[in-house]
Amino acid sequence: MKIALAQLNYHVGNFAGNTEKIIAHISGARAQGADLVVFAELAVCGYPPRDFLEFEEFIGLCEKSVLEIASHCTGIACIIGAPARNMMQAGKDLFNAAYFIENGEVRQIVKKALLPNYDVFDEYRYFEPATEFACIDFKGSRIALTICEDLWNISSNPQYVTNPMDVLIGGQPGLMINIAASPFSYLHDDERIEVLSGNSRKYQLPLLYVNQVGAQTELIFDGGSLAFNQEGQLIAEMPYFKEALQLFEFDGQQLTGLQPLQRTEVPDIEQIHDALVTGIKDYFIKSGFTKAVLGLSGGIDSAVVCALACRALGPENVMAVLMPSVYSSDHSIKDALDLAVNFGCKHEIVPIREAAAAFDHMLAPVFEGLPPNLTEENIQARCRGIVVMAMSNKFGYILLNTSNKSECAVGYGTLYGDMCGALGVIGDVYKTQVYQLARYINKDRELIPVNTIVKPPSAELRPDQKDSDSLPEYDVLDQVLFQYIERRQSSANIVAQGFDEALVNRVIKLVNNAEFKRYQTPPILRVSPKAFGMGRRMPIVGKYLS
Repeated sequence: MKIALAQLNYHVGNFAGNTEKIIAHISGARAQGADLVVFAELAVCGYPPRDFLEFEEFIGLCEKSVLEIASHCTGIACIIGAPARNMMQAGKDLFNAAYFIENGEVRQIVKKALLPNYDVFDEYRYFEPATEFACIDFKGSRIALTICEDLWNISSNPQYVTNPMDVLIGGQPGLMINIAASPFSYLHDDERIEVLSGNSRKYQLPLLYVNQVGAQTELIFDGGSLAFNQEGQLIAEMPYFKEALQLFEFDGQQLTGLQPLQRTEVPDIEQIHDALVTGIKDYFIKSGFTKAVLGLSGGIDSAVVCALACRALGPENVMAVLMPSVYSSDHSIKDALDLAVNFGCKHEIVPIREAAAAFDHMLAPVFEGLPPNLTEENIQARCRGIVVMAMSNKFGYILLNTSNKSECAVGYGTLYGDMCGALGVIGDVYKTQVYQLARYINKDRELIPVNTIVKPPSAELRPDQKDSDSLPEYDVLDQVLFQYIERRQSSANIVAQGFDEALVNRVIKLVNNAEFKRYQTPPILRVSPKAFGMGRRMPIVGKYLS
């Protein structure tokens, strides 16, 4: 039996586009001699559909698409992910399901049992967990089909006492197939392989795993579909961040013609780079946008965002706006101009000196007798926000936010100023990682000016300002933030690792007190195991070390 894995980029709610793509790959797999082609979890409607699932019309369109796909499934069988109605009286209205289609008809519907309800996942909000499991019989072989469950470490989720495979193995399957929608994080690829390999070893069965690729707003899917032999050895790894179709031969007992892979580790920063380019590109394509605008300061954050945007959209579709203030150094302006020239993107220079001075003059009677402070700095940042939003409105550009995760974490940003934008590109990338990204972007030649990378970071909103005037050095700050945000460690545990207690408590207080700002930021492309946004839900007015 020849089985094709179709690793595709779906679009939530785009039934016509998703269906057309699935049918085209059914045809392509059939032309290559495949007997069965396998698509990802909820491929028909895209993942995650979220509250679209509460609309009857949406479910009806899912069902219509399944029937359309089935009508093209002749001479080949397919497995596709789509919601299925719960016909029982009890429980939620829907199952997260996989449809097995043969000879133009739905032969079997497999339902997902282990519904993730953590971090970015809230499937239990919409779906009823399955309680009955059966293998699929096809061309003399028996297939154990699961939906993302093979990615679970059951021992760490004791509330789920039944692993579907523990039931399906009793049906004596010869092959496991797992369809998934597994979001990217730069720590996840190794974990994914380890868990899937463990399942192959546990059940002594070969395993085919198909993941989707592409981005849905903040979630990025990396693909990387996999094949394992019955000893749990990785024997195939499909491309990351690219659509692909790959054929596998199954002889009823094993996947043939493939030897164990000597896998080459991809550096985290390369994965983050590719993920962010994918995230920008799909946000624009799937939203119907083409052109981006951003403020370009001569600093490292905006330089990296500009570089990523040029690679995702093409430099001809990127507008960089330089907005020097009275405190901007000549070198910063030159660095920004050199970057725009190096990438070939459009640029404009719109100084904010007059605008900031006008606000100072206008507010002088109200502020009489009070010394200048953060207020005047924020006015400058908000003047810049007005300029880039004006460019967005006038020319139809979409504004990219350039704040990094370190700044987002501690509230080192100005609401309605440098925190505005439609998409947070590096809001899940710590400052130290931003520097790594810059060096990676420059790996072949200098695109980001070296001075941008080596000079001390500064917002340039007051004379001789440096970030370190207000914050701990980033190499220390980012370590503390990682332990608190990604690892969810207590202040005591972080101090026990050797960090200064006063510094740790200060950082945690800054993080907690900045929650109100993060509620007003744009969606942030997720590249870490714990990003701000839908995967980290904290109360704004909670009091915890604040």
